[in-house]
Parts: sequence; structure tokens; C-alpha cells
Amino acid sequence: MPLLATKLFIPQPRHRLVSRPRLIEQLNDGLAKGYKLTLISASAGFGKTTLVSEWVTGCDQKVAWLSLDEGDNNPARFLTYFVAALQTIDANFGARIFSILQTPQPPPIEPILTALVNEITILPDNFIFVLDDYHIIDSKQVDKILTFLVEHLPPRMHLVIATREDPHLPLARLRAKGQLTELRVADLRFTSAEAADFLNQVMGLNLIVEDITSLETRTEGWIAGLQLAALSLQGHQDTTDFIKSFTGSHRFVLDYLMEEVLQQQSESIQAFLLHTSILDRMCGQLCDAVLSDSSASGQETLEYLDHANLFIVPLDNERRWYRYHHLFRDLLRQRLTQSGLSGNEKEGIAVYHIRASQWYEEVGLVLEAFQHAAAADDVERAERLIEGDEIPRHFRSVVTTILDWLKSLPITTLNARPVLWWRYATFLMFDGQTTGVDEKLIAAENALQGAEEDDKTRNLIGQIAGTKAMLALTRYQVENLLIQSRRALDYLDPENLSSRASANLTLGFAYFLQGDRSAARQSYLESIRLCQECGNTFIAIMATNGLGNVFETENDLHQAAETYQNVLRLFGDQPLHTHAGQASIGLARIFYEWNDLDTAEQYGKQSLQQVLQYDAEIDRFVISEVFLARLKLAQGDIRGAAELLAQTEQSARQRNFIHRLPEIAEIQISILITQGQVAAAAKLAQQYELPLSQARVALAQGDPSAVLVTLESYRQKIEAKGWADKLLKVMILQAVSLHAIGEIDEAVKVLGEVLVMAEPGGFIRLFIDEGAPMAHLLLETASRGFMSEYIDKLLAAFEAERQRSGNKSDLPIAQSLVEPLSCREIEVLQLISRGLSNREIGERLFLAISTVKGHNQIIFNKLQVKSRTEAVARARELDLL
Repeated sequence: MPLLATKLFIPQPRHRLVSRPRLIEQLNDGLAKGYKLTLISASAGFGKTTLVSEWVTGCDQKVAWLSLDEGDNNPARFLTYFVAALQTIDANFGARIFSILQTPQPPPIEPILTALVNEITILPDNFIFVLDDYHIIDSKQVDKILTFLVEHLPPRMHLVIATREDPHLPLARLRAKGQLTELRVADLRFTSAEAADFLNQVMGLNLIVEDITSLETRTEGWIAGLQLAALSLQGHQDTTDFIKSFTGSHRFVLDYLMEEVLQQQSESIQAFLLHTSILDRMCGQLCDAVLSDSSASGQETLEYLDHANLFIVPLDNERRWYRYHHLFRDLLRQRLTQSGLSGNEKEGIAVYHIRASQWYEEVGLVLEAFQHAAAADDVERAERLIEGDEIPRHFRSVVTTILDWLKSLPITTLNARPVLWWRYATFLMFDGQTTGVDEKLIAAENALQGAEEDDKTRNLIGQIAGTKAMLALTRYQVENLLIQSRRALDYLDPENLSSRASANLTLGFAYFLQGDRSAARQSYLESIRLCQECGNTFIAIMATNGLGNVFETENDLHQAAETYQNVLRLFGDQPLHTHAGQASIGLARIFYEWNDLDTAEQYGKQSLQQVLQYDAEIDRFVISEVFLARLKLAQGDIRGAAELLAQTEQSARQRNFIHRLPEIAEIQISILITQGQVAAAAKLAQQYELPLSQARVALAQGDPSAVLVTLESYRQKIEAKGWADKLLKVMILQAVSLHAIGEIDEAVKVLGEVLVMAEPGGFIRLFIDEGAPMAHLLLETASRGFMSEYIDKLLAAFEAERQRSGNKSDLPIAQSLVEPLSCREIEVLQLISRGLSNREIGERLFLAISTVKGHNQIIFNKLQVKSRTEAVARARELDLL
């Protein structure tokens, strides 16, 4: 039998090659460890042969190479070429075996195999034997020959098999014994760096990083795909646009996949591939449902495709769920569309989508059921699937999917189904958009004109009112919000729990914006209760956020934090949502109050990232940026705080978020006061009519009496409304002002009330942000034995703040004292610092000399000093004078 010598040639590595040291290292490692077999198994075009030729060319061992073809399915021919390959490393090898195989009737195979193994054993050097393209072999006899050789493989020989599908060898046993090196598709895919090297260095293109990444993602690292794309790119001026449109339908890719993959399969496998290409992911049962063909098991076919490496990607370790390679799927879908009808049943592609939709609905995967119903253009079925609460509205990708379908519907279809206009408006709101919502709701109302007002129509009227209320909420139109929420509850069907939950939610917001926090709490709780009954997670999230806000305003920080954490738990693994941002900023505010500034900053930045995922029509980013500016101010970064607020103000004005300007101004005023620009701060406080900021300006101007006048009427107003959070801030300023004018007893009394209100919530920054005057007042209050444990905690926080800021004179070191000085002791200490004698101090304070001496001794003990001079020095160090 004449032999084709080229089957025995080792393919020469290409002149320009992407070196793959990470894979070469794996191959060398298996060789060094004495493994019997290296298996390189992957679809067409993943560089198997190129990799092996690069490896063996650089290897210090001899190499025998055999490129297989269909003729090698004959056992005698296979063995003949096997021996011939071995003769390339030893010309005298197997001459007798070779002669026997060339006879017209060779003897049984087993004696030949035994002789072959024995002769390999006596070869003097270690060597590598490569079998390339083993997937061509479809002979059980050849498989048995190779199994025998692998099981009795001499130590000097290392076998390498490159194939598009796994050979019928005892791979599991070799794997268990640690005798197998495996490289598969996941290993052979080009990494981003390798793709960049290939496209720009090997193929001579000059692509930017973004285009390389996009192309690498599109081809999923498929080397042939990248090469075909590079060939297609030649001559294109706008490479970015081409890459965006690159699919399996491009000529080079189409030809390659047709010739190398699809046409090599049987008619039944081709039909399976085409009809299941409508699926983004698939399992055996789903394929059975779609094909409705009992002659073949979907699971068995998927396992065959996986075994054959037919551009199919397993999605789980159990190999139940799969998907097709993107470019391969593109090819299949194009072929299916071109065929128009499927198989002998003459059924349209829509039928396969409906079958998939029905299966997904049966197993509870409603979003996937909707997607296939939409693909089948079954409007009635698609509408029914999105009307329930099984589809999670808090995942933006889900909302976008539904919006894309609604946008694709003709106006006539929407007008014929007014509820779809309403859903269109609602899903725009879910997506964080407000533009276009009004016109969709008007279209729904117009489509309803002339319709009989039955229960169904009344319910839709209530749903439209509910969405109008949600829109009014985004615009802070309190009266309209209240009217539309109540209208919705009047018209909605009592069994429409989801929409009633939404209406209670917006009603709660209306009450909250009006300042009726008790009524807001009740509406939020009712909304949450209805959501629990109907399973509407999205509305439950919004209502829970609202409830967290109520707890915050009631100074119940621990309950508020738990509530916000519940919101984030509801989002699970997809927290990038504006309502997740609301929960995160709530937690940021709480951890700020608890003086955990690092955690507060983490939540603050997280909230900004979450709200920025949505359209610029939503104003939530302002809240996050104002908080981060406030945090920077607390951290001493005054310049950073001012710059951030300037940017925020500019964005708010550009986007017409005028209602957010007062809260921006509030922090700007604090910054101006810190910078000593009191006049500018006063002007800003007056412009926005901010009572608390006006009080701070008066304090900065050295006019605490004006503070008390300003705050008196404001306090009466907020006490009447029951606003506990604002009352705390007012009373803090009142206490500091009273202390500043010498009304010590009254100041201590007011601060005592503040401490009682603040202690359950764990407030700390409320006090620290008032600076040294508050520290002195706390010392005074502690000296009277009032709430010493809580005050000690606050004073410790003041000390930590002083050390963090590095300002030795700004705050008293309260924790350096064994026990705080009383008011009388501070008076005595002040007179000592002026140089007065004990007698003069007694005369000044109407005390006996013995009493003064007693005070002196107590002061010395508390300050841990032994003399008047030391006491004065220590007092100045502690900023007590």
C-alpha cells in the first residue's frame, strides 16, 4: 500500500504566531509528570493543531506525527500509518509488523498490537506521538486499538490526541488515576491579550482596545472567528461599526461554519440544531417540548453535541443546561429564517417559540415565557404573561426587555388594547424615565373613550390614575399625588392587589411630603401587606424604603437601618437600581450619625453608583452627592466638599431640579461658615429661608440671642407637626446658644432633653458637628451627673475627632480626665489662672478659705497635678480655660 508522506509531517509553526506560554506550560507539566495521554478537544478553529505543532517544535523530545483522514477508519491502514509515523523517529522500527500489515490478509489485530507495544518498549529515547484530527475516526475497531495502546502504553511514549470531539477511550479512568492532561474550549479561547496580539500583530490591524474587547467578546475567543473577522475587516474604513454588526451571517464566517460544521452533520442533527437555535439556553426537556418529536431524546442529543464539541457551551456542572456559541447560533438562526418553514410539518418558526413559551410558563420562568411569546408575535399571550407579579420589575434588564417589545408594537395594536398603553407608561416609570409617560397615559384614556364602564374598564381607569400618581411623585406635585392616589383606590378592583399596593405607596409618599408621618407609616405598611399577598417585590421595595424614611424621621436609627438592609436583601445579586440607591443613602446617613464615617462613605458612594444607572430625569443623584459633600466637610476636606457641591448645583440647575437647591444650599452654608465667609452664608440662608442655617449664621456672627429668637417659633411649628428629627436639631442649637449667653442651667436642661431623645438611636455626629461649644456643654452636663455613660461615649468621640483632625486646641480631651470638673471647680480654676490667691478667690465667690482649698485639692486630683502652675498648664492643654 503506498503511503502519503504528508500525513506524517509535523506542521510547521506559522511565521507570525501568537505564542501561548500558559498552554505550553500545561502541556510540559503533563509530560514531566509522566502522564500517558494529553487530550486537546475543541470545536473547529480553536487552534489545536497550531498549538501542538508549536509545542512539539520547541520540545527536546522526538516526535512522531500522524494526521488522520477518513481512510484511517480501516484498522490495518490505521496501524500501517501508526508504524510509519514511528519510523520517522527510528527508521528500523517495526519492519516485520509493517510487512505483516501490508499482506492481503493480515493476522488478527491483538497479536500485532502486542508486538507493537513490545517493540515500542525497547526504543532508546522518550518520545511524543501525536494523533491529529481523531474526530474523523468513526470505527469501533480503531477505538479498541487505541484503547489497548493507551492501557498498555510503554513509559517512553506520551500520546497526544487533537480532536473536535472526545474519543471513545477510558478518559474517566485515566482522569481518576491522574494520567490525563486535558485542554478544552475554555482553555484554548484567546484571552483579551492574546486576541489583541493576534489582531494587531499577526493580522496587521490597528484596532483600539475597545474594538478588540468587543470582537473578542463577540467571538468568545474563537480563534478562527477572530481570523475570519480580521479578513472581513480588511477594506472597511469604519472598523467600530463593522465589529458591532459582526455576526455568524458574515460571508467568511458563514462559509466556514457551513463547510466545517453544519454540513458534516446528519439530517436529524441539522434539524435539531436549526429548530433549537431559537433558544438562548436549552435543556433536554425544553428541546423535547419545542421539537415535539418523540423519536429522539433532547437530553441525549445535547450530550452528543457536547461530546462532539459542536459549538455548544455547558452552563452548569451537571451538563443539563447549554447554549450555542454566539456566532454559531447566528448562523443557525439565519438558516432557519431563510427556510421559513420547519421540516415536513410545514409549521412556522412561531410555533416553536410558542412551544418554548408554554414550557417556560409551566416551569415558572415567566420572563422567558414572555420573550418567546413576543418573538412569536402572540400579543395576547405576551400581555397576559407581563400582567402578573412573577416578572421582577426591579431588574432593569427585565424592564428593558418588555419596553423593547412594547416599542415594537404598531399603534393600531396599542389602541386596540388600551391596557398596553398603560403598561407602556408604567414600564417607562420602572425604567426611571418620565419623558413620554404623560402621552402614553393620554393615549390610554383616548383609547378608552366610548368604552362601556364595566369592572374591567373601571380597574384600568384606576391603574392609569395610579401611574399618574407615581409620575406626580417624581415631580413632587403633592396635591396631584394625593388626588390621583385616592382616585386609584376608588376605581381599582378590590382583587387587584398589586395596583392597590402601588396606590397605597404613592398615598404614603403624599402624606410624608405633607409632613403627616403617622399617616405615611400606615399607608406604607398597608402597601407592604398587599405586596406580601400578591408577591409584588418591586412595590414592596419602594414601600419599605418609605418606611425606612419614616423611622429615620422618628430618630429610630436602628429600626431604619434594619429596614434599609431588608431593601438591599430584596435586590439580591442585582443591586444597581435607583431604589437600592435610596436604601444605601439611608444607611449612609445612619452610619454617619453613628460616627462610622468609613462605612458611611462606602454606602454613600454605592448609592451614587446605583442611582446613576438610571436616566438623568431622576434627581436621586443630588441626594447622594449632597451627602458625600457633607461627609467631606466632616472629614476636613473643605475644598473637596465645596467643589462637589458646585458640580451638584450646576447639574441640578441644568436638569431643572430646583426643588433640590435648598438642601444643596444647607451644606454650602456650613462650608462658608467654616471658611469664615459668614456674610455669604447669611445671604444664602436668607435666600432659601432655612431656619436652622440662619441660626448657625447668627452663632457664627456672635449673636446667640438672635438664634433663640429665630428658633422659638420654628420649634413650636415642628412640635405641632411631631417632627422628631428636626426637633433634635433645633434643641441642639438652642442648648449651644443658651450656653453661649451664660444661661448654663437652662442650656444643661435643654441638652439633657436632647440626650434622652438621642440616646436610643445612638446619635453621635449630631453632637460632634457642633464642635467645641458642644464639648464644653457636655462636660458641664456630665459634671452634674446626668447620663454619664452616654456623655462619656460622646466625649470619647470628641477626643477621637480631635486626634484625627490633629487640632490640639479645637476640642477638649475629655477622656484624659479621671472625672470631669464641675461648674464651681471650673470657676475656681479660671480664677487660679488669673493669679488670684485662695483668699481672693473666696472673697470673689463668697466661699470660706477652707472650701477654696478643698476645691483646689479636688481640681489637682482630677487634673492629676500637684501645684497651681501645673493645674493651669494642664487646663490650657485640655482647653478648659
